[in-house]
Amino acid sequence: MNEEIISLSEKLGAALLLRKATVTTAESCTGGGVASAITAIAGSSQWFHCGYVTYANQTKHKMLGVPMALLKIEGAVSESVVRSMVEGAAQRAEADFAIAISGIAGPTGGSAEKPVGTVCFAWLSPEGIGSARHQLSGDRNAVREQSIKISLQQLLHQVTECTTVHPYSK
Repeated sequence: MNEEIISLSEKLGAALLLRKATVTTAESCTGGGVASAITAIAGSSQWFHCGYVTYANQTKHKMLGVPMALLKIEGAVSESVVRSMVEGAAQRAEADFAIAISGIAGPTGGSAEKPVGTVCFAWLSPEGIGSARHQLSGDRNAVREQSIKISLQQLLHQVTECTTVHPYSK
């Protein structure tokens, strides 16, 4: 794991600890990389209780409650699907903050509409849900690493800028 990802994870952990808040992840193309980065920090059990790696559509549906109809209509790599993933993960984990990621890391699987490197993110905080679609470059590992970094940056931003208390906060 690179130093920048470790640094972001440390800052995120400190911010969550300060708020007495928790975070969860719902990951597809990153395969648990965000959860791994978070839990690389000593003491992370205080702010991270679980994460979800839902690579297959059926698993997104079963574990996170993403409607199968939504997956069929939009495809797994869409803002609407990651928004559903992040909501399902936060509810099931009773987490204050959450991130969801689904994308096409490559080298295959892309299309004209969703080329390799297309990654959708959604985040949840006590202030609501947001989402974004990014077009990342590089090989499979580069896309995955960039996705982990973007996820940690977004989580850190949400935790440090949020002024609302979530019902799960202790």
